[in-house]
Amino acid sequence: MKLLAPVLAVLAILLALAAGTPPASAATGVSTIAESLRKGPVYVDPAARFSRSDADALAKKIKDADKPVFVVVLPAGYPTANLFTNLRTATGITGLYAIRLGDRFDARADSSVLPRTAVRNLVGSVQGEKDANTQLTDFTDRAVANMGGSAPSSWGSSGGGGGVSSTALITVGAVLVAGGGGAYALVWRGRRRRAEEQAAALDRLRVVVDEDITAFGEELDRLDFHPAEAGADDAMRADYERALDAYEQAKSYMASATKPEDVRAVTQSLEDGRFSLAQLAARREGRPLPERRPPCFFDPRHGPSVADATWTPPGGAPREVPVCAADATRLADGRDPVVREVDTDAGRRPYWDAGPAYGPWAGGYFGGGLLPGLLVGTLLGSLMSTPAYASDYGSGYGDFGGGYEGGDVSGADFTPDDFTGGFGDGGGGDFGGGGDFGGGF
Repeated sequence: MKLLAPVLAVLAILLALAAGTPPASAATGVSTIAESLRKGPVYVDPAARFSRSDADALAKKIKDADKPVFVVVLPAGYPTANLFTNLRTATGITGLYAIRLGDRFDARADSSVLPRTAVRNLVGSVQGEKDANTQLTDFTDRAVANMGGSAPSSWGSSGGGGGVSSTALITVGAVLVAGGGGAYALVWRGRRRRAEEQAAALDRLRVVVDEDITAFGEELDRLDFHPAEAGADDAMRADYERALDAYEQAKSYMASATKPEDVRAVTQSLEDGRFSLAQLAARREGRPLPERRPPCFFDPRHGPSVADATWTPPGGAPREVPVCAADATRLADGRDPVVREVDTDAGRRPYWDAGPAYGPWAGGYFGGGLLPGLLVGTLLGSLMSTPAYASDYGSGYGDFGGGYEGGDVSGADFTPDDFTGGFGDGGGGDFGGGGDFGGGF
């Protein structure tokens, strides 16, 4: 009875709240919207023109995608000052927030879920659509294909909408009385789901990394260098020792990897080893020592790059990328480079179009903030274009590098700059962030 008393007290409070809850049509404040979004992904203001059936269909789409997308439909006269920031603070959940206000549309997101550049591009891509349902559906379809994170565990199985349901409150109270374990179960399931996603991503990466390690081992064998051979000096032996150490480190790091971000150390070791081999080769052949450059963009197994070349991806904008000698020749001759492709659910794809799981893998090869500029407009590049990610690629798949993942409850602990601007917020300018954002792939 001592354990049951607090539970009954909570139930009594919930029932009182349910009895005193005004109808949805009377409550349109940010707190009310946030409370609804914690229960479902879509909130429609009673004064807005958007059918309940469309709202339910959109909510189902978001839940099926298992992504932290929050959609709000408001009437044209709704106050816009600091709307995104206040809504994110009140909701307290890391995610992507999209608002249709009258016939205007804008969105903001935590950078760990979707970078600001990607949000602007997505918003701009639907700005010309007048029908609210078409615009929100198209935006959602494109967003869930590019963003990280998972849906918050607080969402139930029913669609979103406006207001607070007294039935839902009573149901929550009943769950508490029944045992008080529902909240723990939700949290546990959310953590298990993320752990399963990490394990699946690591399994996919393991195939690619094992190929890289094997390729580097074959390079060591082809080198056929013996520390005691004629002409070998201490500098050569030091290069060779560093290459061997890098090979062993890469194998050790991969064997102990437990999450995708651990792969970064593996590919970084392989890149260090390949540079040591390039130095050794130059010493043996009497050539000037190579400068330290990033690996070949098209396939890091090609070794250190020798130059930067202009490359234009299909349908994209030109950009300078580091290339090996062979790929530099191919591009100069008008031929396609030899691109590293990996297995995806859609078949073999270039690594930059294979999903966020390859962020840590690429980050180990292209450190120092270089990679986001090379990958602008790609699926992987959109996830890596924030300053925080550029300095630490550990969050290359979702946000494994610390902080909050999409769908996590962070309360007011978020970066305000991610949510400023738009709908008259400070420095917002025009609505929607359209315009030219650099093209892309």
